[in-house]
Amino acid sequence: MKHTNLFFAVLAISAFAVGCNKEQTTSEQLDKAQADTKHAVQDMKDYTYAQKAEFVETMQAQLAALNRDLDQLSAKVEKASDAVQAEAKPKLQALRDQTAQLNKQLDEARNATESTWDSVKGGFKKAYEASKDGFQQARQWVSDKIAP
Repeated sequence: MKHTNLFFAVLAISAFAVGCNKEQTTSEQLDKAQADTKHAVQDMKDYTYAQKAEFVETMQAQLAALNRDLDQLSAKVEKASDAVQAEAKPKLQALRDQTAQLNKQLDEARNATESTWDSVKGGFKKAYEASKDGFQQARQWVSDKIAP
């Protein structure tokens, strides 16, 4: 069950990232999203406390990818009409807030002790799952509002 939730989170983020690239066909985007998701799911395995450093490093890379995707989405919105920009502003801020929460959770993972590891790791995964929905909704919104 844990891996299923993570799979969907990674799938949503991959779909968001791929959805922002209008130069590829939908089929190519889906293939890339599936490959990225497969790789990311392998990265999101159930880490033990002994693997804390590996977990933190992997999740830092995932956060960096989210931040790049957020920057790309923001750049697309910047090119849109004033009305679309005004409507997008709170949506983008919500995504920024979610990534800030992920950064906070990652800091907690860095500082976790063996006795707090499972709780901290679970908190990060929960925050990651929450951000999944926001990114998926934002990708769909941009797709609906901004022409390719």
